[in-house]
Amino acid sequence: MKKARTKNTMVCEAEADTMRSEYDFSKAVRGVTAARYAKGTNVVVLAPDVARMFPNAAAVNEALRALGGIIRRAPHVKASKRLAAR
Repeated sequence: MKKARTKNTMVCEAEADTMRSEYDFSKAVRGVTAARYAKGTNVVVLAPDVARMFPNAAAVNEALRALGGIIRRAPHVKASKRLAAR
């Protein structure tokens, strides 16, 4: 990492104040989204044609749960048999 020399001290460029004057954090609340972040999220971007099939996130989750149930009940076929069937 590059260091910028100022008078008698060395200051890391990453530590230099690069905050723009138009940013105002005076009313910011620390940690307001921390709980949600800690839970973790999976963001999946659907193709537009697929997204049109589902009115909201709940509908997507319901469909995926149903599909997951079907997959779990299906007999497991080893990869070598799947490839041979192609």
